[in-house]
Amino acid sequence: MTTGALAGKVAVVTGAGSGIGKASAIRFAQEGAKVAVLELTADTAQQTKQEIEAGGGEALVVECDVSDPESVKEAVAKVGETWDRIDVVFANAGINGAAAPIETMEIEDWNKTLETNLRGTFATVKYAIPYLKKEGGSVIITSSVNGNRIFSGTGFAAYSSSKAGQVAFAKMAALELGRYKIRVNAICPGAIDTNIDKNTFPSDDLEEIAIPVEYPEGSHPLKGKPGKPEEVAKLVLFLASDESSHVSGTEMYVDGAESLL
Repeated sequence: MTTGALAGKVAVVTGAGSGIGKASAIRFAQEGAKVAVLELTADTAQQTKQEIEAGGGEALVVECDVSDPESVKEAVAKVGETWDRIDVVFANAGINGAAAPIETMEIEDWNKTLETNLRGTFATVKYAIPYLKKEGGSVIITSSVNGNRIFSGTGFAAYSSSKAGQVAFAKMAALELGRYKIRVNAICPGAIDTNIDKNTFPSDDLEEIAIPVEYPEGSHPLKGKPGKPEEVAKLVLFLASDESSHVSGTEMYVDGAESLL
């Protein structure tokens, strides 16, 4: 595809096999980008690739475990070797991980969440920088309302800490990389219809620390229900495109005002 907001550009999307990552990868392709679909297993990513190609786009599937820095390094290198450029990086892959009281949460569970969400984001950006520096570009990081506006998620200390860390990292990276015309921003989705709950592992003693939170008129003010991945993809596309040429170091909330309650 030779037209569109991302025509001629190469985009890397982690966690592109489902949810927000998949919706954004497809939207990038619709706007003319060649899309590297990075996912834990190639089988998971094939559906995204097929949908992109059915729409006339071009996609490359690369297996990548963002919790393993060497895997990230190899995946980004393969994209660079294939297309000799990277213009957009959407560091989206992540897990909810273990949900448990701080007192009983295993150190290994804390580490797994931080290694996947925060260190994975760092590695994705780190290894893409040499390619992004060639002509500038955009980095978008999927953070969350949790850890930034919402702190009532009982048991999610590790997840919220990783998400707060991603926003801080985005701001640091925006300043450091600005001289290379690289923009770095974070998106903070609220409740979105995805399969991330499959990567949530509540402990048996979680109810012991539960704090009741009541929303008399519902917890989703704008529409009365969670958002859709495609709605988040619209924001991601804006940040990936030149339409956001003067936006960097910012976190943007896409939650239908949920986190304001």
